[in-house]
Amino acid sequence: MKLKGILAAAGLVVAMACGQALATPSTQIWIPSTDVKGFKEVNIGIDNYIRFSDAPNAGANYYDLGVTAGVLPFDNFKLELGVDYLTDNLGGASNQAKHPIMFNFKTGIPEDAFGIKGMPAIAAGMYNIGTFDRGVAGNTMQNMAYGLVAKTLPVVGRISLGGYNGAEKQLGEKINNGILASWDRAMPEISDKLWLAVDYMSGRNYNGALSFGGSWAFSKNVSLLLGVDIYNPGQSVLTGGKPTFTTQLDINL
Repeated sequence: MKLKGILAAAGLVVAMACGQALATPSTQIWIPSTDVKGFKEVNIGIDNYIRFSDAPNAGANYYDLGVTAGVLPFDNFKLELGVDYLTDNLGGASNQAKHPIMFNFKTGIPEDAFGIKGMPAIAAGMYNIGTFDRGVAGNTMQNMAYGLVAKTLPVVGRISLGGYNGAEKQLGEKINNGILASWDRAMPEISDKLWLAVDYMSGRNYNGALSFGGSWAFSKNVSLLLGVDIYNPGQSVLTGGKPTFTTQLDINL
């Protein structure tokens, strides 16, 4: 399918579907991964986060159309840049809906880079870089900086560990940082198309969550992830809300 057709289809899905969610770089389910797009690789992601509950304190639903591209022509040091249209179901009452553009970037070194056998993957970046900051609650600039290391172990799969730090103004004073951890693995014993993951983000803020799910590759370039996000207990005004069911469609060019 030509790029124009893919973009049109992505826009149609968002319009039909169309929230704090993540404006995402390459991820596991909820947290960033150490994967980084290679030179000229482009990913279009269409993510939905739908609440299991409609209670008043459940939180908003979120919808995210994002484009991420690799921009460095090196095998052992990569850089990806991304932009997202991230909105919620609150309309004019929401600064996120009124200022939906978010940015992200990530640099990374893959496993066994530079011919060093056993070297872990390393990645660092920022996401949820918003465009609205008027010194009031509800601004969109979380400015989440993070670092991760990951190693793929025989049979077990890939283990990732790291940490993050975001803007206190958005995430809350002294609760704006925490750890990142995940496990993921392709499942060739069942099917070469199946991938499973569990990830965890600590912190009693909007983004702290335990997530689990899996994806199915319909082709080399198209996959669909289904998962569940269970948000950590938070402060009365900073809770992540009730659990969400997430669908994440990825189209790789």
